[in-house]
Amino acid sequence: MTISMFQASVPAFIRSLNNLAAILEKGAAHAQARKIDEAVLLGSRLFPDMFPLVRQVQLVSDTAKSGAGRLAGVGFPAYEDKEATFQDLIQRLRNTVSYLETLRPAQIDGGEDRTISWQSRSSTKSMQALPYLMNHVLPNVHFHVTTAYAILRHNGVEIGKKDFLGP
Repeated sequence: MTISMFQASVPAFIRSLNNLAAILEKGAAHAQARKIDEAVLLGSRLFPDMFPLVRQVQLVSDTAKSGAGRLAGVGFPAYEDKEATFQDLIQRLRNTVSYLETLRPAQIDGGEDRTISWQSRSSTKSMQALPYLMNHVLPNVHFHVTTAYAILRHNGVEIGKKDFLGP
């Protein structure tokens, strides 16, 4: 049995984003129950030189939609990065999932050797599609979901491995 690039990407991204949305809902409930200003949690970081929670979630969204869009050879939505509440972040994740749900296996599968190019902060990068997915996109999605989870857990939100893995 083989796994396709579509199976390794879009469904995995959707699952991660939906699980992160559920984790953020628990973060919002935690803030409300303990009368913590949401901005405090959204601005929390694991270490001073790391991005805060709000940016971690934005990066998960950006990486999933741009990665899948590039693999499919189609455009992807741009978001303004103006989220200021848990609900804003949850809506961003839902919007990203809605976009991902428009992609079909035929758009991605069979393009393993296609060259993917993108602009990083400092340069233009290029890779073949399969290594791009396996060595760049998937690890980045998982890194930012894990970091968002860790920020909330570090701040006392009662979440565990089952929340990260989802149903």
